Amino acid sequence: MLFEKVPTPCVGICSTTYGDVVCRGCRRYLHEVIDWNRFSDAEKRLIWQRLDALLEQVLPGSFRIDDAALLQAQLLHYRIPFRENASPWTWLYVLLKSTAKQMQGRPEELGEFGITRIDRSPLTLAQLREKLNADLHQLASAYYEKDFLRAARSAAAHL
Repeated sequence: MLFEKVPTPCVGICSTTYGDVVCRGCRRYLHEVIDWNRFSDAEKRLIWQRLDALLEQVLPGSFRIDDAALLQAQLLHYRIPFRENASPWTWLYVLLKSTAKQMQGRPEELGEFGITRIDRSPLTLAQLREKLNADLHQLASAYYEKDFLRAARSAAAHL
């Protein structure tokens, strides 16, 4: 892992070009998107840890991972690309991005992956994924507000 290239979180849907300070696609902060290629691998891994932690906060409200080894094996079996060194919650999110539309009427297929949907809303899996995306963006934006804007205001107050 030490010599492994750190992949970009970019998903090709960058909303920072439209003025968002938190990308709606990958949930990185604007400065992280701009400076990604200048960051060290250690800095990139820290960003990935923060992004993965967002998933670990949001997804357990809607799903339960019953068998992480099965989830990993099925992702490999179906050749769904995922970061093996990430948390199983990140793997689940990759699965949802890849298959939510195909599983529209068959959410029980999540069981094949060692996953149980605990959310009891009438939303389809694809609709739930979109709701989760909105929740993830809102949480990332709140962290940005807390971490960066507060620091900027504090620095400005001391000038």
